[in-house]
Amino acid sequence: MLLSATARLVRLAVLGCVLGAAACSMAQKPGPQSVQGMTPVGTVSMTQVTAAGAAAGSGQVTFKGATYNFKVGGGVTGGGGAATTVANGEVYNLYNISDFAGVYTENTGGIGLSTSGSSDLWLRNQAGVVVHLVGIQRGMMFSLGRDEVVVAFM
Repeated sequence: MLLSATARLVRLAVLGCVLGAAACSMAQKPGPQSVQGMTPVGTVSMTQVTAAGAAAGSGQVTFKGATYNFKVGGGVTGGGGAATTVANGEVYNLYNISDFAGVYTENTGGIGLSTSGSSDLWLRNQAGVVVHLVGIQRGMMFSLGRDEVVVAFM
């Protein structure tokens, strides 16, 4: 039986959340200190829709003059609500484009409710790639303080 693209993305998101929880649970919280003294090596833009704790979307990363399309899936621990985030940003600590794909973690450290407004996210994956995204969130989300996003190239 062939799975639809949505079903494959949901499976990827679930797998990523499980693996990410194991791989990133002890990682230092990504933030400005993660890129101190570094220069951005690429740019990224993405759109993500989150509903009832599950997230899906797509984006583009530009690295060494080439642009690559990717899809995202993931989740918010204890998440509830619905929101759309459109963001752009910078990529740090990327030396090979294949290292961009993977499980990214954002650990906000606390329980919270976010509503429509500006969004400032710091994410790190298992290869040490750090992404800083700034954008706009529309909607409302509840989180227990940990978000994970799986990035896979299209």
